[in-house]
Amino acid sequence: MRKRSKFVSVIDDDESVREALPDLLRSFGLSVEAFPSAEAFLGSQALETSDGIILDVAMPGMTGPELQRELRRRNLRFPIIFVTAFADEMVRARLISDGAVGCLFKPFSDDELQNALRLASLVT
Repeated sequence: MRKRSKFVSVIDDDESVREALPDLLRSFGLSVEAFPSAEAFLGSQALETSDGIILDVAMPGMTGPELQRELRRRNLRFPIIFVTAFADEMVRARLISDGAVGCLFKPFSDDELQNALRLASLVT
Protein backbone atom coordinates (compact mmCIF):
# COMPACT_ATOMS: atom_id res chain seq x y z
CA MET A 1 0.00 0.00 0.00
CA ARG A 2 1.39 3.39 -1.00
CA LYS A 3 1.40 6.01 1.69
CA ARG A 4 -0.08 9.45 1.10
CA SER A 5 2.42 12.12 0.12
CA LYS A 6 2.84 14.96 2.60
CA PHE A 7 0.82 18.09 1.85
CA VAL A 8 2.64 21.42 2.03
CA SER A 9 1.10 24.89 1.84
CA VAL A 10 3.23 27.61 0.25
CA ILE A 11 2.22 31.11 1.38
CA ASP A 12 3.99 33.93 -0.44
CA ASP A 13 2.79 37.17 -2.01
CA ASP A 14 5.40 36.84 -4.80
CA GLU A 15 3.70 35.23 -7.79
CA SER A 16 6.98 33.89 -9.21
CA VAL A 17 7.59 32.00 -5.94
CA ARG A 18 4.02 30.65 -5.95
CA GLU A 19 4.59 29.35 -9.48
CA ALA A 20 8.13 27.93 -9.19
CA LEU A 21 8.30 26.56 -5.63
CA PRO A 22 5.34 24.15 -5.91
CA ASP A 23 6.93 22.51 -8.97
CA LEU A 24 10.16 21.96 -7.04
CA LEU A 25 8.27 20.60 -4.03
CA ARG A 26 6.32 18.20 -6.24
CA SER A 27 9.64 16.94 -7.64
CA PHE A 28 10.49 16.00 -4.01
CA GLY A 29 7.30 13.90 -3.86
CA LEU A 30 5.12 16.39 -1.97
CA SER A 31 1.57 17.55 -2.65
CA VAL A 32 1.34 21.35 -2.70
CA GLU A 33 -1.09 24.22 -2.71
CA ALA A 34 0.04 27.85 -2.96
CA PHE A 35 -1.62 30.90 -1.41
CA PRO A 36 -1.01 34.61 -2.08
CA SER A 37 -1.60 35.66 1.54
CA ALA A 38 -1.91 34.43 5.11
CA GLU A 39 -5.58 35.40 5.02
CA ALA A 40 -6.19 33.21 1.94
CA PHE A 41 -4.56 30.27 3.74
CA LEU A 42 -6.62 30.84 6.90
CA GLY A 43 -9.80 30.77 4.81
CA SER A 44 -8.92 27.50 3.04
CA GLN A 45 -9.31 23.78 3.65
CA ALA A 46 -5.51 23.54 3.71
CA LEU A 47 -5.68 24.82 7.28
CA GLU A 48 -6.98 21.36 8.20
CA THR A 49 -4.95 19.23 5.80
CA SER A 50 -1.44 20.72 5.70
CA ASP A 51 1.46 18.71 7.04
CA GLY A 52 3.75 21.74 6.86
CA ILE A 53 4.00 25.32 5.67
CA ILE A 54 6.56 27.27 3.66
CA LEU A 55 5.88 30.86 4.62
CA ASP A 56 7.16 34.23 3.46
CA VAL A 57 8.18 36.57 6.29
CA ALA A 58 7.13 39.93 4.79
CA MET A 59 3.73 40.07 3.11
CA PRO A 60 1.05 42.77 2.84
CA GLY A 61 -1.70 42.28 5.40
CA MET A 62 -0.83 39.55 7.88
CA THR A 63 2.92 38.83 7.92
CA GLY A 64 4.43 35.37 8.22
CA PRO A 65 5.31 35.79 11.92
CA GLU A 66 1.78 37.08 12.59
CA LEU A 67 0.35 33.96 10.93
CA GLN A 68 2.68 31.81 13.02
CA ARG A 69 1.30 33.48 16.18
CA GLU A 70 -2.30 33.12 14.95
CA LEU A 71 -1.83 29.40 14.31
CA ARG A 72 -0.37 28.99 17.80
CA ARG A 73 -3.32 30.95 19.25
CA ARG A 74 -5.66 28.50 17.48
CA ASN A 75 -3.57 25.62 18.85
CA LEU A 76 -2.65 24.49 15.32
CA ARG A 77 0.89 23.16 15.07
CA PHE A 78 2.60 22.82 11.71
CA PRO A 79 6.29 22.64 10.94
CA ILE A 80 6.99 26.06 9.42
CA ILE A 81 9.86 26.90 7.11
CA PHE A 82 10.16 30.63 6.59
CA VAL A 83 11.58 32.17 3.42
CA THR A 84 12.66 35.77 3.11
CA ALA A 85 14.43 38.09 0.71
CA PHE A 86 16.01 39.96 3.64
CA ALA A 87 19.09 38.13 4.90
CA ASP A 88 19.00 39.04 8.59
CA GLU A 89 20.47 36.52 11.03
CA MET A 90 18.69 38.16 13.99
CA VAL A 91 15.33 37.70 12.28
CA ARG A 92 16.22 34.07 11.48
CA ALA A 93 17.20 33.40 15.09
CA ARG A 94 13.97 34.96 16.40
CA LEU A 95 11.77 32.96 14.00
CA ILE A 96 13.47 29.71 14.98
CA SER A 97 13.26 30.53 18.69
CA ASP A 98 9.53 31.15 18.13
CA GLY A 99 9.17 27.60 16.79
CA ALA A 100 10.01 27.66 13.07
CA VAL A 101 11.93 24.68 11.72
CA GLY A 102 14.07 26.91 9.55
CA CYS A 103 14.43 30.22 7.73
CA LEU A 104 15.87 30.27 4.22
CA PHE A 105 17.17 33.42 2.56
CA LYS A 106 16.05 33.90 -1.07
CA PRO A 107 17.44 32.79 -3.38
CA PHE A 108 18.01 29.42 -1.70
CA SER A 109 19.29 26.22 -3.27
CA ASP A 110 17.35 23.01 -3.82
CA ASP A 111 19.63 21.36 -1.25
CA GLU A 112 18.93 24.03 1.39
CA LEU A 113 15.21 23.56 0.87
CA GLN A 114 15.47 19.77 0.97
CA ASN A 115 17.46 19.95 4.22
CA ALA A 116 14.81 22.18 5.80
CA LEU A 117 12.08 19.80 4.59
CA ARG A 118 13.97 16.91 6.23
CA LEU A 119 14.17 18.85 9.51
CA ALA A 120 10.41 19.37 9.27
CA SER A 121 9.97 15.60 8.65
CA LEU A 122 8.24 16.34 5.34
CA VAL A 123 10.72 14.37 3.19
CA THR A 124 13.14 11.58 4.00
